[in-house]
Amino acid sequence: MTPQAVVDFLVEHDIHKIKYAFADIDGVLRGKVISRQKFIDGLTDGFGFCDVVWGWDMTDAPYDNAGITGWHSGYPDAPVRLDVATFRQIPWEDDIPFFLADFSRPNGTSLPACPRSLLKRIAEQCRQMGYHARMAQEFEWFNFRETPQSLHDKGFRNPEPLTPGMFGYSILRPSLESAFHNDLFDFLTRFDIPLEGLHTETGPGVYEAAIHHDEVVGAADKAALFKTAVKEIAYRHGLVASFMAKWNADLPGCSGHIHQSLWNADQTRNLFYADTSQGAHKHMSELMQQFIAGQLHCLPHITPMFAPTINSYKRLVEGAWAPTTVTWSVDNRTTALRVLNHKEAYCRVEHRVSGADTNPYLALAAALASGLYGIRHGLSLDIPASIGNGYADKQHGVIPGNLADATRQMAESAVAVELFGAEFVDHFTRTRDWEARQYARQVSDWELKRYFEII
Repeated sequence: MTPQAVVDFLVEHDIHKIKYAFADIDGVLRGKVISRQKFIDGLTDGFGFCDVVWGWDMTDAPYDNAGITGWHSGYPDAPVRLDVATFRQIPWEDDIPFFLADFSRPNGTSLPACPRSLLKRIAEQCRQMGYHARMAQEFEWFNFRETPQSLHDKGFRNPEPLTPGMFGYSILRPSLESAFHNDLFDFLTRFDIPLEGLHTETGPGVYEAAIHHDEVVGAADKAALFKTAVKEIAYRHGLVASFMAKWNADLPGCSGHIHQSLWNADQTRNLFYADTSQGAHKHMSELMQQFIAGQLHCLPHITPMFAPTINSYKRLVEGAWAPTTVTWSVDNRTTALRVLNHKEAYCRVEHRVSGADTNPYLALAAALASGLYGIRHGLSLDIPASIGNGYADKQHGVIPGNLADATRQMAESAVAVELFGAEFVDHFTRTRDWEARQYARQVSDWELKRYFEII
């Protein structure tokens, strides 16, 4: 819809309030409800929004190392602009109009910290190279019979799962909560986040959803909105949904796998597919091989964009259905990249490092930028396809094992700067360094149980 068409819609339906939001560096949606007149006044020049949202963490604690904003700058306003193309209505909130926003400037530049602006820039690079990037993110998450208050009251200990036991792909379990299950599918569809599938995963109260693929920015929009939408729908049913990568050491982690392909500009041909029969590279075009080579080459340099929290690395362990090595293979769930290339329509690369705790804008930007890096540099896919257990295939590198090491590697990487620019890399790695330091100063239950009495 054009800006004028949106205004006409609001007037015609006598709508006087609008909600908008943007994703911060952690992928957390921040926003406001504004009046119709405020919305109309800001359509051209945007709105002033306190830039503290780029100077604090997910708990609203100000960074002590930020350069973009801070006490030194006085936390001024920065212009946030609504993207009218993202217009949708929230069906579980009386169809209030909703828009996504970002901090892109009219001249095409952007606030270096803004994840959506970064992805828009990478998507434009892709278009200039003649490709249409089509992606989708799928998520696993746990559901609990809790409220935010009950979780805080019990110190987040022993939350009650939606259903007991391990029962992946169950038809039976969702029938216990059919109203919630149906609301997820139906409300998300009405909210323009259509699902390909929704099912239980192995673990108590775990669901998995695959979102329909879209152009890369649209795909990230849907993924970012999906996480918050699921949480809001869960609230309506007295539940809390968690997208932590690994909430319990004895249970599987939660993935946020990224499915990706490149098409020609008019979207009539999947450029990853080739009608060939060359061994391990069967049905893989040279472009696809370069894309994969780029992702494998860049992965150790940009791991925090796929694994952004301390908890992310509790999922990336051997035998936990998440990769630990710089590997690829055809239809193999133990490698970092899984190739699915049996038919042209579905030929794609699944990036399996990404967890449910990712910021979708950063995860998709990292996936696309690293693939394009391989194409621009004409990289050959010299790493052979893993056969069998990809965890044992370590000769081509391993994924950093913790956030501190991964952040240090990215902060020192010329590859990361080439992909995203020095200003973004500097800001993002400062925020990940802060996150690692917050964890390092804490005393855990594990330490108390192990050392309190006996040491």
